[in-house]
Amino acid sequence: MRKLMSGAHSDIPMSTLIECVPNFSEGRDLQVIDAIVSAAKGIDGCSVLSAEPDSDYNRTVLTLAGEPEAVAEAAFRVIRAAMEHIDMRNHSGEHPRLGAVDVCPFIPLTNSSYEECATLAHNLGSRVADELSLPVFFYGTAASEPGRNVLSTLRKGEYEGLEERFGSGESSHDDVTRMPDCGPNQWNETIAKFGAVVIGSRPILVAYNVNLDEKDAKVAKLCGTIVRSSGRLIKAGDKRMRVSGMLSKVQGMGLPLESHGISQVSMNLQDVSITDMHDAFECIRSLANDHSVNVTGSELVGLAPLASFINAGKWYHSDPSDATESELVEAAVSGLGLDSLGPFDPNERIIEYAVR
Repeated sequence: MRKLMSGAHSDIPMSTLIECVPNFSEGRDLQVIDAIVSAAKGIDGCSVLSAEPDSDYNRTVLTLAGEPEAVAEAAFRVIRAAMEHIDMRNHSGEHPRLGAVDVCPFIPLTNSSYEECATLAHNLGSRVADELSLPVFFYGTAASEPGRNVLSTLRKGEYEGLEERFGSGESSHDDVTRMPDCGPNQWNETIAKFGAVVIGSRPILVAYNVNLDEKDAKVAKLCGTIVRSSGRLIKAGDKRMRVSGMLSKVQGMGLPLESHGISQVSMNLQDVSITDMHDAFECIRSLANDHSVNVTGSELVGLAPLASFINAGKWYHSDPSDATESELVEAAVSGLGLDSLGPFDPNERIIEYAVR
């Protein structure tokens, strides 16, 4: 995704810090994107850290961070602006989506918890339902029951399936996931234009790629199937067996990066408290070395929390017990090779620094 803008917009205390990542269904019209992103600006206690549109997905990922109530207010304004500027009846794109704002997760960072973020999600959902008359589903740790916690399950059928889903006919959803948690559940003009929104709380997700010195991605693809949590599918005639991967809470695949003449293992680290950047990097380096391929560095897409850099710095620094925070961050950037494809500024790429 192309990074549209970044930068903190207020001096926010670091006592309590949360992140919110609304994904809205417009990635091509820059005027519409700017109008929706601008709706989140100017709120004391909330920073707009980045907005990353993707024209193929026709989707923009917006990153907000700051004080809980301020971030929740910004998220509401984003949903309201998307309601004004996006008509889902005219939308198409490669990424699954349920509405003009497809998903809006709250993520605990500093001195905050999943429970607190779930409460923010519920309060925001109630407000969206009451003030905007939109259907709201809750997911993740904000889910109303265990069968509703997975985003892809709630999004099944996408926007195009909502009218049938809210009607009395057959639906791809069972009774557990079919209807919203709050807001209207009868098809009308407002829902036809916007769709529905999924609001919740989840661990921080870091998009992270490891670079391999090969052009055809043969080893990168191999590494992707080995490290990702879902592992690989073994086939023998008409028999199938899935073998789990090495790393927990990781999605991954290998692909060529033709513009640089290398390959990457492209990953989503779904919970960095379980598998962090340096865990994935060292695992892939070990596997690649077994096949006589060198790892040449890595790439962070978007932002990551300070704790991930501190953890990596403790691994790569020669004397971590005596190192300062800035020295640990420097060791992390160097050890992971985060500047291998271009300049890397920690002040823009570490969430806590960007907020400050």
